[in-house]
Amino acid sequence: MELYFALMACSLAPHIALRELGLPFELVRVDNRTKRTGDGRDFLDINPKDYIAALALENGGWPRVRLQEMLNFIVAELHGGSAPRFRSGLPKTALQLFRDKLFQRLDWLEDRPQTQTCLLGDRFGIADAYLYAVLSWLPRFEIDIALWPARHAYCQRMDARPSARAAHRAEETAAPAR
Repeated sequence: MELYFALMACSLAPHIALRELGLPFELVRVDNRTKRTGDGRDFLDINPKDYIAALALENGGWPRVRLQEMLNFIVAELHGGSAPRFRSGLPKTALQLFRDKLFQRLDWLEDRPQTQTCLLGDRFGIADAYLYAVLSWLPRFEIDIALWPARHAYCQRMDARPSARAAHRAEETAAPAR
């Protein structure tokens, strides 16, 4: 394993955890400004999301780790990046900053390999349900999902799922809150 870290970054947490567990790993320093590793590599080739810490596994990763990574991305970047748009009264400049960051994250998601039916393979999972829910907010913010053709096709596939149709129907016909 290789743990990519930067000084004074949250990479300290997995660093401590690896040492607590006594697991073997190589420590690779990253310059947060230049995005270069200690051995001269471009960190963005290692982690295109530009997050430190990054843990490179010899076998490329485990399905559970990939699921956790995707759920964290959806909650922190897409959900968290969309949430401020639900608030009224935010200055236009702030809304534009949130929009720009959200677009960057949607661009990253769009660039993922599109050979799979679902987000993490060909089996529908909780990450698919969550991503679909968050992407369904975009029209409310006057953001056209068609700007990201692969995500648009993904939403169409999710729209066609019986579980999604049943959930939409049930929510639309539920008694209003009092």
